[in-house]
Amino acid sequence: MGIVVENVSKRFGSFQAVDNVSLEIETGSLVALLGPSGSGKSTLLRLIAGLEMPDKGRILLTGQDATYQSVQERNIGFVFQHYALFKHMSVRQNIAFGLDIRQASKSKSKARVEELLELVQLTGLGDRYPSQLSGGQRQRVALARALAVEPKVLLLDEPFGALDAKVRKDLRAWLRRLHDEVHVTTVFVTHDQEEAMEVSDKLVIMNKGKVEQIGTPADIYDHPATAFVMSFIGPVNILPSTSEIFQGNGFEAVNPEMFLRPQDVVIETKPNGTTVPARVSRIIHLGWEIQAELTLDDGQLVQAHLSREKFDELHLEPQQRVYVKPKEAKSFPLYYEI
Repeated sequence: MGIVVENVSKRFGSFQAVDNVSLEIETGSLVALLGPSGSGKSTLLRLIAGLEMPDKGRILLTGQDATYQSVQERNIGFVFQHYALFKHMSVRQNIAFGLDIRQASKSKSKARVEELLELVQLTGLGDRYPSQLSGGQRQRVALARALAVEPKVLLLDEPFGALDAKVRKDLRAWLRRLHDEVHVTTVFVTHDQEEAMEVSDKLVIMNKGKVEQIGTPADIYDHPATAFVMSFIGPVNILPSTSEIFQGNGFEAVNPEMFLRPQDVVIETKPNGTTVPARVSRIIHLGWEIQAELTLDDGQLVQAHLSREKFDELHLEPQQRVYVKPKEAKSFPLYYEI
């Protein structure tokens, strides 16, 4: 096992940042710690790195107890959100920094740097300085620097948070390809659900210092364990269980609220006995899909997502009368506010 966290807690004054967390991360996997601000994900990452010490519990790296080891002893590569590159050093010098600290031979250092420049697609830019690079290029330099010392574990704290949307999307696809080449055990923190689901093998969903659910992106999206997870992972309509849309459809409510994904809202242009009437309040074209905002007769607002093909078939227009029903809906014993 690459990383094992056993019953770890960390408090800062009166704030419980991490609360009795346990998880296992397989060697060679890429795992995302995902949650809202204040959920404990960055603190957990810093505990794994050795930048913080736990109040209780153990952390094992590749089978060895690293709970009280220093950062240097853990052999971890850490990538920060804002690059933390040395402005007065060239790209080559930045990448070689960890090797120089460890007094690697010049020939070994040079070969490793050139290998990494090619790996992160920066060949020919080794003599430039960080100020001469784009944000995406600087983040790739930071990743190359972290990989230079051949770490047992690579940790990334919101590595793409400072970049614009287009660069973020390109870099996360690149990170997935890079991981498939180097296979280093990788944990990265993000609050971006799409980013986490696109890049990672598994998600660790955190809320208020605790782990809500661990699983593959597909498992967590299709089978959320709690109301918080369903609310946080992907868009959702939260409606009273007494809403007319659920009446006569066989959905069991164990909570006053029901959770309905927009893609699970079925829209018809004629009633069929299981549907309820609604009015199209607004239509939003998102390119690859259409978002329809509907108002039920009981006043409840419902958001529906349609493929372009289905939208063209229905010929929806604002203020049109339609008929809707849920294809699938969920109810949970407990509900946590985000």
